[in-house]
Amino acid sequence: MPETVIHPTGKFNDAELSFDDFRKIVLADYRIAYESRQASMIGRREVLTGKAKFGIFGDGKEVAQLAMAKVFRKGDWRAGYYRDQTFMFATGMSNLPEFFAQLYAYPDIEKEPASGGRQMNCHYATRFVNADGSWVNQAETMNCAADISTTGGHMPRLLGLAYASKLYRQNKELEYLNNFSVNGNEVAFGTIGNGSTSEGLFFETFNAAGVLQVPMAISIWDDEYAISVPAKLQTTKEDISEILKGFQREPGTNGYEIFKVRGWDYVALCETYERAISVCRRDHVPVLIHVTEMTQPQGHSTSGSHERYKTKVRLAWEDENDCLVQMRKWVISSAIATEAEMDELETIAKKYVRDCQRQVWHELSEGIRVELDEAARLIEKLAKYVPAKEELNAIALELRECVDPGRKDVFSAIRKALRLTIKDNSLQKQQLINWLAEENRKNEARYNSKLFSGTPQSPLNAKLVPVEYDADSKPLDGREVLNACFEANFERDKTIVAFGEDVGAIGDVNQGFAGLQGKFGDLRITDTGIREATIIGQGMGLAMRGLKPIAEIQYLDYLLYSINVLSDDLASLSYRTHGGQKAPLIVRTRGHRLEGIWHSGSPLGLILNSMRGLHICVPRDMTQAAGMYNVLLRGDEPALVIECLNGYRLKEKLPANVGEFTVPLGKAEILKEGTDITVISYGSTLRIVLEAAKELEKLGINIEVIDPQTLHPFDTENVCGASLKKTSKLLIVDEDLPGAASAYILQRVLEAQNGYYFLDAQPKTLCAKEHRPPYGSDGDYFSKPSLDDVIEAVYNLMNETYPNKYPAIY
Repeated sequence: MPETVIHPTGKFNDAELSFDDFRKIVLADYRIAYESRQASMIGRREVLTGKAKFGIFGDGKEVAQLAMAKVFRKGDWRAGYYRDQTFMFATGMSNLPEFFAQLYAYPDIEKEPASGGRQMNCHYATRFVNADGSWVNQAETMNCAADISTTGGHMPRLLGLAYASKLYRQNKELEYLNNFSVNGNEVAFGTIGNGSTSEGLFFETFNAAGVLQVPMAISIWDDEYAISVPAKLQTTKEDISEILKGFQREPGTNGYEIFKVRGWDYVALCETYERAISVCRRDHVPVLIHVTEMTQPQGHSTSGSHERYKTKVRLAWEDENDCLVQMRKWVISSAIATEAEMDELETIAKKYVRDCQRQVWHELSEGIRVELDEAARLIEKLAKYVPAKEELNAIALELRECVDPGRKDVFSAIRKALRLTIKDNSLQKQQLINWLAEENRKNEARYNSKLFSGTPQSPLNAKLVPVEYDADSKPLDGREVLNACFEANFERDKTIVAFGEDVGAIGDVNQGFAGLQGKFGDLRITDTGIREATIIGQGMGLAMRGLKPIAEIQYLDYLLYSINVLSDDLASLSYRTHGGQKAPLIVRTRGHRLEGIWHSGSPLGLILNSMRGLHICVPRDMTQAAGMYNVLLRGDEPALVIECLNGYRLKEKLPANVGEFTVPLGKAEILKEGTDITVISYGSTLRIVLEAAKELEKLGINIEVIDPQTLHPFDTENVCGASLKKTSKLLIVDEDLPGAASAYILQRVLEAQNGYYFLDAQPKTLCAKEHRPPYGSDGDYFSKPSLDDVIEAVYNLMNETYPNKYPAIY
């Protein structure tokens, strides 16, 4: 695993310092800040010259981040946004070579450990998952959760990282997990720009942390703009800490400690952070540090100039109050260093940054140049044996003369050469093809791997443990099967926690957790407010810190309120860190058929398209759901489990091994064998399909019914394709909208499983109407696939093929 060199900033409170010691700390701090500023300036130039594609930097925020770094300890966590490069340098969680490697999208985790070149610059992460899937000792490292570009999107995850410290401190059953926490003494540091405090995710997170009383420290970098939009159009009173004063703690209440400090005042910043983090760490009180009077010398990003929207007066003020300008003045006026000494320090720092940039660019470009030279050599070699000699030599020459080439240029040249020699079968062409195939395998790992963790702990590696029943097993409500499953798992694993709206005291609205809070306590099974986004963020942060959370969203329809956290953050985590981070969160919800527009949701198309990186489980009953939970609670990848809302009171037998049996992910199950038509469905509609099968048999039609059980992964053993080979006809029954989840299933079966070649009739889908289902049983009947719809859809398929044997019904 790649490691970064740790050179933390000095701290003023370790012991009484001599002036010389104090001077060394201050000058080391200034050098870090100055190097960071130079990195921003060089980074911008590299984008404008075309070597890098986009740049967004932390210039103007340097001094406040030095102060924050001084109080950051081993075991602490950062969840921030893309202005925090100085903090990352000061803590040693990143360094200049890694900064430039990310700027150039260097696809190598040894050079760019945050993302392996997958994230744009200033998106930071530390690697806390070893190659074998085991956890790094988080208590002994400084930790940074992987950044995302949505500027407020990290806030819900911040809540979970802080909440983990609360659980580790208060739940004594977790004391053995000392590789994740030391008595919950860790602080979760969050950063956000003043403009992004206008977002709902900020306010939802802020309120939740005040309720939960967790060690969360939010720093707001306030430069009075959000790109071009000034504070007066963003924030009431133009002051976020002013309007949050109601959250200030008072005797006998929960709440925050709120601090305000200017971003150019080095001494005041150090003192403020020391006070704020002391109470946060010791008392588990959330704190807000509003850092004002910041600047942004290069504007928001390389996509434009701030001179377009800032007045000359504002620009002049920013020049004068730049935090580095002010810190330099203070250093000289305090006789810490002379102007000549500062000039020398800056000259050395500037050269060091430039040397780092040049070295990284040289290493990356040389590696690509080696590939380029080999590709050009193979093309030139092929040119000697084919009619298209001149064209191929021209391709090779153009490739060799390419300025600042990328792999795209190399591979595009090869593919063009192969198109020009379609009819050639020479050894030289085969050598080019072989080289391309080998390099494609490398690029698959560089650019397309790690959507999931893929570790030995992956739930995809779970062994099949068949369900067992006692001879006298009696039918129970499906909810009771789930309840027994959860109880068995909570007994087995002390790291499992569950939370959500109404989960605790009443045991969830459908009683899956009934009585379990009383048995396991309110630290493990917990009620939350109505705040779907931060329920997911709370679970994600806990999962990143070694716990096994079940985050409940009460109804599938309400998953939409958390879709940005699920999609932007959780689903992309493994991919965007190149497997360096994981969050095995289980999201539990219920949906499909019930009554009404907002209690009958089946938006699987939306889920499948926005949540690649989560396993999507669609159990048909509670026994299947229990088997999936048994797998997921032992795995290390995130998942969404959608229980059938109308199945909790349907009768099922209680398995004797209710906490042990497994339903492996991706394993489709044939529920009824047949010869005429393959019918694929999932969730609640499967009961309708099985009922229709009985009626169809009376009409002389024998259908094969398949339950994929999970939609992602989908039927990894090609059960659907094999069935279609037998029946040659396909019907997909789906409660989602036309062209949504059904289109996904069609692609998997007809394309990925080559089912197209077995068809002797047009494949059909039977879906819900395009509107949401109206209230009432009649509304359900006329909006979603009914028993009659399924029977007629199957019959009409047979009528198309055998009209004499199966005449039209009407």
